[in-house]
Amino acid sequence: MFVDKAIIKIKAGNGGDGAVSFHREKYVAAGGPDGGDGGRGGNIVFVPDDGMNTLSDFRYQRKFSAAHGGNGAANRCFGKSGEDCVIRVPRGTLLYDNETGRLMADMSADEPFIAAKGGRGGWGNNHFATPTRQVPRFAKPGVPGEERELRLELKLLADVGLVGFPNVGKSTLISVVSEAKPEIANYHFTTITPVLGVVRPAPGVSFVMADIPGVIEGASDGVGLGHDFLRHVERCRLLVHVVDVAGSEGRDPLMDFDTINEELEKFNPELASRPMLVAGNKCDLATQEQLDAFAQAMEQRGYTYFPLMAPIAHGTDELVKKCGEMLSKLPPVRQFEPEPEVLPSADALRDRSVNITNRDGVFMVEAAWLLQVMRGVRFDEPEGLQYFERVMQSAGVIEALEKAGIQEGDTVSIYDFEFEFVK
Repeated sequence: MFVDKAIIKIKAGNGGDGAVSFHREKYVAAGGPDGGDGGRGGNIVFVPDDGMNTLSDFRYQRKFSAAHGGNGAANRCFGKSGEDCVIRVPRGTLLYDNETGRLMADMSADEPFIAAKGGRGGWGNNHFATPTRQVPRFAKPGVPGEERELRLELKLLADVGLVGFPNVGKSTLISVVSEAKPEIANYHFTTITPVLGVVRPAPGVSFVMADIPGVIEGASDGVGLGHDFLRHVERCRLLVHVVDVAGSEGRDPLMDFDTINEELEKFNPELASRPMLVAGNKCDLATQEQLDAFAQAMEQRGYTYFPLMAPIAHGTDELVKKCGEMLSKLPPVRQFEPEPEVLPSADALRDRSVNITNRDGVFMVEAAWLLQVMRGVRFDEPEGLQYFERVMQSAGVIEALEKAGIQEGDTVSIYDFEFEFVK
């Protein structure tokens, strides 16, 4: 099944916690702190894979996470870094931050992309030794890894895109000029997924052609297959507009031509300026008057026109040679530029705000940053308590409690840690 959209959740690994340890060795007095640092958490890495052509794998697995970093150990041993989680996607996949809509990466080149970085490992207690604090009994916890929800969109990498109403012969044309084997039948929407084929007009020359289904009147508004496949036209360097010049289904060929061009322009105005060749198919069913009228109309509008009878490959050689000639002068397949990330302000990074609630004389303190600090404190040690008190003072938590009306002897509750307030 062809799937070109998916939403997944990714979580990079957390950094390992720093260790609290002291060197103990016979005949070595006052060995001092030797707790090692935690290891880095694993990254979430996206890699383009030419062996994939659909996002169907992400219908069944939607959550991806990397390994956490190992905790530090004694003797200043560093924790092991977590392994990266490598996610393979088809070449041409766009990665969006689903929350903000920001385009993060276009997986068209060969370079891997780190979508979520693993957290840094926490410092061991050996970093906190000073002349006045020679026995630090606390360490820093690891930093949590990044996590986000991504929207994946596949936009096929094709040089030439075949557009036109259903049942005008696009599938027949691509089956004749390439090795592609699409389903061909005499009814609308036989092709319900894009079909790619490699065309070789001359020795050493080749390009990728795509049969794009779903373009009918109203497609830009979502009618029919609508937006499901119009997005694949955006990367095409050259468009070949296939028209039923015989009007075998009772439609006017010129009206069909104008209708499809209007839908392309409504979907993306850039497509109106995209180079286009016109292929008039089913010439064997048309009268000479119809053939002359359509050819004259295309000449007046400035389009290069090729009359075809696709099932017997009549006129197809001239068309593919012209495609190859034009592609040699056109810029490469379009790559979408990632949008820059809006970084938080310096004030936001320094934010140490707390939420204090008085519940029957118990002052509840909540702050995400404070919870992170508490993870690295040993409250059963005097040194750890002194360190935590200094953090509370410097960050303004004590001042905020006093403003909230706390009195000596009242109880302070910070998550699962409670103590009696003493001025």
